[in-house]
Amino acid sequence: MSIITKKDILGRVQSGSLSFKPVLDQFQLQEHSVDLRLGFTFMIPKMWHVTPRGRESLDITHFDKRNHEYFEVIELEQGQYFELLPQEYILVSTLESIKMPTDLMGVLYPRSSTNRKGLSLDLTGIIDAGYEGQLVLPIRNNTRSQAIRLYPGERLCQVVFEELKSEVTPRPSKYHQKDIIEGVLPEKKTEVDLIARGDIKSLKENFKI
Repeated sequence: MSIITKKDILGRVQSGSLSFKPVLDQFQLQEHSVDLRLGFTFMIPKMWHVTPRGRESLDITHFDKRNHEYFEVIELEQGQYFELLPQEYILVSTLESIKMPTDLMGVLYPRSSTNRKGLSLDLTGIIDAGYEGQLVLPIRNNTRSQAIRLYPGERLCQVVFEELKSEVTPRPSKYHQKDIIEGVLPEKKTEVDLIARGDIKSLKENFKI
């Protein structure tokens, strides 16, 4: 694999093989990466809920549940900001929806300016070839006494693109604002159920490559 530079990124964007909505501006395109901006969706983990048995802490172990059961979803409007409290952990969306070609993958990194604010942006993931939609980013305020203001539209992370030696056939996956709120796709429910039961043997035997 090889990392593509500004000229190649721009060429792919102009040809339409790599696309962003809204379109990139001149501040986002770097020499060998693209900065992504913070979106308007903020998801705050809930600590408890009321059941027929009473007030219970939320068990977020099983990710086949819908996100709205575990998170308070806040949609900001233009001109509003979000104050992230000390030690608070939330999920945020990117402003951009990205459409990846089948011969390119993306690697996510936090911007150094994000880290200097005291924010921890745990981005060790990749953007799969053929992916389409917004991204969900985990973010935490590492300070012990200062709230950090987050402004929709600010540059938060960067993505480096790597060319694949051969094209891949991606699984259908389109994530947009509704999908971010709704949660994990049903296709992963079988895996989640088997893991919850501890039935790793069936998982391996029934889903061989």
